[in-house]
Amino acid sequence: MTLTLTPIHGLPLYQKDDPLTSTILEAIRVEGIELRDSDILVVAQKIVSKVEGRLVYLGDITPSSMAHQLAEMTGKDPRFVELVLRESKSTLRVRGGTLIVEHNLGFICANAGIDHSNVKGLYGSDDDWVLLLPENPDQSAENLRREILGFSGKNVGILIIDSHGRAWRMGVVGTTIGLAGIPGLVDKRGDPDLFGYRLKVTQIAAADELAAAASLIMGQADEAVPVVHVRGFPYPLRDGCLQELIRPQEQDLFR
Repeated sequence: MTLTLTPIHGLPLYQKDDPLTSTILEAIRVEGIELRDSDILVVAQKIVSKVEGRLVYLGDITPSSMAHQLAEMTGKDPRFVELVLRESKSTLRVRGGTLIVEHNLGFICANAGIDHSNVKGLYGSDDDWVLLLPENPDQSAENLRREILGFSGKNVGILIIDSHGRAWRMGVVGTTIGLAGIPGLVDKRGDPDLFGYRLKVTQIAAADELAAAASLIMGQADEAVPVVHVRGFPYPLRDGCLQELIRPQEQDLFR
């Protein structure tokens, strides 16, 4: 098995309503890649959010009393905290500089995934602009998959990824927040190991494994590689969704 990940360069600094699909396909062509069925495109959340108009000016936000309370505890701008609350189902942990929340999409993350990095405002100070995650990343991935099929005739998988921290571990890692045409989990229960033992609990978070690999190529700062082309994914493509990767609360031992 050979798994090949290729950075896609030359993509623009996207703004709201820019043509995401056509620009990605053109950049792939310039890289000399001919799309094939079962290829995968890993796409950074930021460009999806920008095209979908998820850029927010903090000057337009009026913080609630709860936002003010949490801002005092964390040292964060209360307007930023208000956005975190709006994007979250619940607040799980509060520490200086960080709010750990259950995002409206179902996963646990810091500050509801709201970010200042690689964000340029439309007016005023860039420090007063933040970017929210897509409202429905699974749908965003499916829309992109269908448009690519329409343009190219090729059935590809799409991952939309973000950088998240993890319980008990330092640093961030690429994590799937939306997917289409690719499995989130691959169930190996019942498969034999080298010695014939039948696996009982093994389910592979294949989408997250690929997200982490692609994130190595994308980088976290000024690399300007928001799309990675993947060939050789070792599992059959199928319809998938983010919910596969979300551990049910009754099974969550870390809350």
